[in-house]
Amino acid sequence: MIETGSQAPDFTLETSEGPISLSDYQGHKNVMLIFYPLDWTGT
Repeated sequence: MIETGSQAPDFTLETSEGPISLSDYQGHKNVMLIFYPLDWTGT
């Protein structure tokens, strides 16, 4: 578990426009990560 205020580890994900990495945004002021649960789930 990552603690609040700690640095997130770098990761790469596939998107419809190709791969994207958290490190692509290094040096920008803020990055917000949002995880959306799959539609039609009980979450």
